[in-house]
Amino acid sequence: MPEMKNRIKIARSFGSASNSYDVSARLQRFSGKHLMPWLPNRNDLTVLDLGAGTGFFTDILAGSYRQVIGLDFSKKMLHFAQQNRDKNIHWLEADAHHIPLKDQSIDLIYSNLMIQWCNPLEDAVQEILRVLKPGGLFIFTTLTDGTLYELKSSWAQVDDDKHVINFKREQELLALFDSPHSKLLQHQCQDIVLEYENVLHLAHELKGLGANQVPAKGNKGLAGKDKWQKMTASYQDFQEPGGVYPATYKVFSGLMVKLSD
Repeated sequence: MPEMKNRIKIARSFGSASNSYDVSARLQRFSGKHLMPWLPNRNDLTVLDLGAGTGFFTDILAGSYRQVIGLDFSKKMLHFAQQNRDKNIHWLEADAHHIPLKDQSIDLIYSNLMIQWCNPLEDAVQEILRVLKPGGLFIFTTLTDGTLYELKSSWAQVDDDKHVINFKREQELLALFDSPHSKLLQHQCQDIVLEYENVLHLAHELKGLGANQVPAKGNKGLAGKDKWQKMTASYQDFQEPGGVYPATYKVFSGLMVKLSD
């Protein structure tokens, strides 16, 4: 199935970045810490970190909650996490579309900048609702339409190929999480602008995050030197007075509760 092949490619991409991820993860650190005030102030909870990656935030959760599970689709990410994080964390190699946990077994699901890779996202949300207990919480961040618009616009000056993933619009997310079975209690949208020395620095950081996979990309090879030069020349239109190159990430933070039947 095309969706499964894309998930495997994404998992491999993130896996190859497992050793560099924590160095590159400026955005993940900011957005993940932004969710901390929403976490329940009680320790008798069973918690799932969905898309745990290197386990940076899984480790933090393990310091506050009774039982913490870290789930990721990348074997290499999980191996890194097992070697470097709290030994009491239980690790699962699995897909967010097929969570290998019992119905209504989890009190809290935490997910930081992962669900934008889920396709179809609706199926992953159904799995989240299945494993959450009634009254259970899903606390998450994701990226929305307009993310990396500088890069997307610069590539659009070069060709019609897809070089940047299409993220969901804010209204689509609001409709998805406010449903007969769930309620979005709080949400926030904010632009996070990171600065780069040059466009190559941005490309290296995206690769270091494993976030350089574009499922619908037509040309599977690397962009040619001429195309790259044209794109970077176009990106100079966004260059700031200090000489740095900005990249905008539109981060959607949400707090959802599963409603009782």
